[in-house]
Amino acid sequence: MNKIEVFEPALCCATGVCGEDVDQQLVTFSADMDFIRSQGGDITRYNLASEPQAFADNDAAKAYLHLSGSAGLPLVLVDGVTAMTGRYPDRTQLSTWAGLQQAPTDIELGLTAATASEGGCCGGAASSCC
Repeated sequence: MNKIEVFEPALCCATGVCGEDVDQQLVTFSADMDFIRSQGGDITRYNLASEPQAFADNDAAKAYLHLSGSAGLPLVLVDGVTAMTGRYPDRTQLSTWAGLQQAPTDIELGLTAATASEGGCCGGAASSCC
């Protein structure tokens, strides 16, 4: 298995899926990460706001920030090598990088924006983020 690391810009909470205006891209990416983990994949995400030391401790992330700044994030590393910058990978890309066979789609898993946002990282729309 390959190690996938995702270095994200400063987000309001660990997943960025919080508040009233939930970013569908982050909802989808969070579901994709959960899928990869459920299949035994090694994937970790780091938030610049809450985990700046992870950026400082990783030579590739530190060099990337020095060159592109936080505006260029997210940065995706696979076994320490830059695989993608500036956007989040999809489930198929994550599955390939993790060495998994095949990734089902969100529709096959029954995930939609409505179901994913009901229990977001911050407890849904009724709670405030972080």
